[in-house]
Amino acid sequence: MTIQTMTFLIVGATFLLYIYIAIKARAGSTKEFYVAGGGVSPLANGMATAADWMSAASYLSMAGLISFTGYGGSQYLMGWTGGYVLLALLLAPYLRKFGKFTVPDFIGERYYSKQARLVALLCAIFVSFTYVVGQMKGVGVAFARFLEVPFSTGIFIGIGIVFFYAVLGGMKGITYTQVAQYCVLIFAFTVPAIFISLQMVGTPIPQIGMGGTMEDGTYLLDKLNALSVELGFSEYTSMGADDRINVFFITAALMFGTAGLPHVIVRFFTVPRVRDARKSAGYALLFIALLYTTAPAIAVFARTNLIQTVSNQPYAEMPEWFTKWENAELIKFTDKNNDGLIQYVASDELNELTIDRDIMVLANPEIANLPAWVIALVVAGGLAAALSTAAGLLLVISTSISHDLLKKYLKPDISERGELLAARIAIAVAVVGAGLAGLNPPGFVAQVVALAFGLAASSFFPAIILGIFDKRMNKEGAIAGMIVGIIFTTGYIWYFKPQLGGFGTPDGYWFGIKPEGIGTLGMIINLVVALIVSRMTPPPPEIVQQLVEDIRIPRGAPQEVEIH
Repeated sequence: MTIQTMTFLIVGATFLLYIYIAIKARAGSTKEFYVAGGGVSPLANGMATAADWMSAASYLSMAGLISFTGYGGSQYLMGWTGGYVLLALLLAPYLRKFGKFTVPDFIGERYYSKQARLVALLCAIFVSFTYVVGQMKGVGVAFARFLEVPFSTGIFIGIGIVFFYAVLGGMKGITYTQVAQYCVLIFAFTVPAIFISLQMVGTPIPQIGMGGTMEDGTYLLDKLNALSVELGFSEYTSMGADDRINVFFITAALMFGTAGLPHVIVRFFTVPRVRDARKSAGYALLFIALLYTTAPAIAVFARTNLIQTVSNQPYAEMPEWFTKWENAELIKFTDKNNDGLIQYVASDELNELTIDRDIMVLANPEIANLPAWVIALVVAGGLAAALSTAAGLLLVISTSISHDLLKKYLKPDISERGELLAARIAIAVAVVGAGLAGLNPPGFVAQVVALAFGLAASSFFPAIILGIFDKRMNKEGAIAGMIVGIIFTTGYIWYFKPQLGGFGTPDGYWFGIKPEGIGTLGMIINLVVALIVSRMTPPPPEIVQQLVEDIRIPRGAPQEVEIH
């Protein structure tokens, strides 16, 4: 059976499962649409949170970035993992106890201000839309290979699929669909890693295989270092001094951005109790760790196999997978010296091969000549990862518009049926817009997602953390901080991203900070502005200060105990 036939069967079977679940768990009320009725078990919510969290950036792009940048790409791994721990331990239980299931709702109530809610609403839409653009790029990559069509065609097909089951199911349908998607994506991610680890170093555990010994007695990482240096690249396991500042800033932006991501925070409201929110956070961390500890191994396997397969090899003898990715417009060979050999080197002047980093996870099993069913499984996993997160983000956008804008502002008397209709229309508009933007995104999937995290860090994180732990923080401080933080970060990203029309160059980076890491500086500016403004303006009402105390004090604790 051919790879494409097998892929049709496996991907088709998983899609039928997702659609069946979406129809079966179709939301019938606004509570089911927004928070799945609040009755999801901690285990199921842990799986759904993991699927929601592990987007196309985690599944497709993270290992691809690490495979090309080596040790320097570890900031994505550290930032996303650390960020989830920060969110689960420091914020989620308090937000769950507060009882508001959207970030604009929390900020509007905590800062006793419609203006604060509106600013948070606009930030939530902006952050979520940027994130969805990255997911649609991932969907396009997966469909391009799966259907052997150009990348742009893959994007349009993805728009139709996401539109169908996100609009239909709401949070209830999405939650149970994401449980199935987690099972698919983690199986699809680890199975080929086990196969290739056995093939290259003889151990079935990829995390150990990454540092294992090959048949000739050479350590795999030493072999990769030698291959990289031979082609003019730096050693895979080394990191240049210029990268250190960005490792810090990008890691921090991803961590603090995680804690401000609306689509992850809302997951803690789908369980019945605060205790269940903590349990589901623990389950999700375990499920996330399975993929995140495997990604570096896949990066090493993929990079080694790629170099050995294509470097200085005759273009006419390239295997079928190479040609199919060329047809998908994600690999490009330009024979600069007309010798028919592929010169894959570090020098831009001499290099003849351009590879989209987002294809590495999908191409890895083909490069290693794994069975057709494994290759098909990886495609199914990539689609599951991209679609699960896209659906969660689209729900945030629809909730922000239908609940926070329409219900709270423009039309307070709107019926529940009308609110549901508005939410579904908002999803439809958002998915089409994100798909069109995904045709020419400002970077690889992980880079686009990093930009979204930076926007979340610079806008939401200070307002949320100060709203929980600083009784003196008032609406004036929160509003000023969010506005300054998001404007600064957006302006910096725009200026230094030519895909967005900016005209800045890397030589002009402030302190050498890349756009993917500028959210950390934006967050610091937000924090400083918020604290200064709040101390120069009247304190919040006494009832709000008492509310902050109640959030932080566990049930049953003596009321006279003050927690700082």
